[in-house]
Amino acid sequence: MRNLDEVKYYEILLSVLNLEPLTYHWAGVLEPFRAVTVKVRGKEVLGYVFRQVAEPNFKTIEISAVGMQKLTQIQISLLNFISHYYVVNPSVSAGIFTPLDESIKATKAECGDFKIPNLNPAQQEALNFAKSRKASLIFGDTGSGKSEIYFSLIREYLLAGKQVLLLMPEISLTPQMTKRLKSYFGESFGVWHSKITPKKRGEILQKFQSREINLIAGARSALFLPFSELGLIIVDEEHDDSYKSAQNPHYNARDLAIFLASKFDVKVVLGSATPSVTSFAKQPHFRLKGTFFKSEKKFIYDESETGLSGVVLDELAASFAGGKQAVVFLPTRANFRYLSCRECGSTIKCPFCSVGMSFYKKRNLLKCQYCGFTAAATCSCEKCGSQMIEAKKIGTDELTEALRSAFPAARIEKFDRDEITTQNKLEKTLKAFNAGEIDALVGTQMLSKGHDYHNVDLAVIMGVDDLLSFPDFRARERTLALAMQVAGRAGRSGFGRVVVQSKQREFFENFIEDYDAFLEEEMFSREPIYPPFARLLRVVVSEKSEQAAKQRLEICVAELENLRAVESSLEIVGHGKCGVEILGGKFRFEILLRCASHAPLIKAARICAARGFDVDMDPINFS
Repeated sequence: MRNLDEVKYYEILLSVLNLEPLTYHWAGVLEPFRAVTVKVRGKEVLGYVFRQVAEPNFKTIEISAVGMQKLTQIQISLLNFISHYYVVNPSVSAGIFTPLDESIKATKAECGDFKIPNLNPAQQEALNFAKSRKASLIFGDTGSGKSEIYFSLIREYLLAGKQVLLLMPEISLTPQMTKRLKSYFGESFGVWHSKITPKKRGEILQKFQSREINLIAGARSALFLPFSELGLIIVDEEHDDSYKSAQNPHYNARDLAIFLASKFDVKVVLGSATPSVTSFAKQPHFRLKGTFFKSEKKFIYDESETGLSGVVLDELAASFAGGKQAVVFLPTRANFRYLSCRECGSTIKCPFCSVGMSFYKKRNLLKCQYCGFTAAATCSCEKCGSQMIEAKKIGTDELTEALRSAFPAARIEKFDRDEITTQNKLEKTLKAFNAGEIDALVGTQMLSKGHDYHNVDLAVIMGVDDLLSFPDFRARERTLALAMQVAGRAGRSGFGRVVVQSKQREFFENFIEDYDAFLEEEMFSREPIYPPFARLLRVVVSEKSEQAAKQRLEICVAELENLRAVESSLEIVGHGKCGVEILGGKFRFEILLRCASHAPLIKAARICAARGFDVDMDPINFS
């Protein structure tokens, strides 16, 4: 029989449910953020102790079991910050963390005889710059040797017994990076991302928590591992959009790393050849120019419509004839971005989303890239009955077929998310390309992600005018960064050529070899209404009924207008239908707000979140 005097009451975060903390009782003292098992609607659910509370005026259920897991101090700080700044239920925030298992006994990690990177004077200067600052940005040209600076810092922290996190965009976690890490740190690291198997995940967690390994190289989710002695975070390709979560909570892993540097004894180093305007403005930076290998690039401009022009075909022929390899970038997957009627101009759209469906010729299939809905390709227009259905915007399928037809002797493979669906396929394709078994890769943004192959002498960049014309204040930054990253795959060692197919020649001529000039101009054009000079908040409401969604929007706008009477610096930029008006069968309306500081935006976000809106602080997606 438990002593009733010992019974205490606790609010529990239910990490798998979007519920406010629920109150349970337990005979004894429980520390905050200890893992527990509780019953919800008759089912056992994992949760975390949030806080002790006074005895409520309703009957409570006893906590079923107290676990050996808990969140570390770093995780607790992150959870609280995410819940506050991104205005999200703490239970939802809790669900992204992997707790510390106290049943795994930590031992002192064996520091191997780690290889010392050989730095040139410029790299050494960049290293000293990073070492002398809590948070910094290394703005280094592609091939300038940023990785060796990272490895020098990592080695120093590992030898001091500290934990280190190397964050990378997920697709950059290739066998090539694993190989480079092995050459410096042996087996003393783990690789963490969404495509690793549950078994491998368990093995890495065991080694990490026992301190057998202190270095984790991972995608953004690695930030939520149970670090207890974290000393260094490196965010490579810090400009990459994949650091921002598209799901709730809409955190940005890069910004969370900066937050940790402000709260703990943790050093943060951001790195990029094309840094985001925001990071460049807010972080002290070191400019690392030049390339590690002797290389020279020639830019060729092709002002044709997107497709296999004579210029593109001639340059590809020259590469293949010389025994060299090529990468061909195109922003759209499948055969075409959409099909449309030549008679009335209407597009064949997804019945659940207000977007054109991608056409897959081989399977005669239409697919929505938003909700995944598929349907057999139609040969007549639903609106006017015309048989004049034509394809718009060439995609990777169609381009690959056209190239194989133009160069029957060449080995040409597709490299996009439709083709590369597993880590095994990624490794296999890159290994074959590296071994010279593939002459050209045709792909989407995946091509731009840090793959260093020294036999590639040609990069073809197509379809970028569509990206430049997006109704998004970051369209120029995103497009230029992407073009520069793709261009960086050519001529890594020796002479390289880059074909830029665009009618916006002046923009690329001005900036593709001078990102510094772009940053200066972009900062001038954004001040004072866009980040980094202002903060944005986007909130979205979704309903099966268009009228219901609109009504909810209008009620929320009225409440925000009342807030503006108190917070005069808060601005409602606009409100109305989303760019993608229907998604998954639901009508979507949005409100965009702006303010110089975050505090009024958080107040606005709380009003909207209380009404069930999806809240996105510092948004990067405006569709």
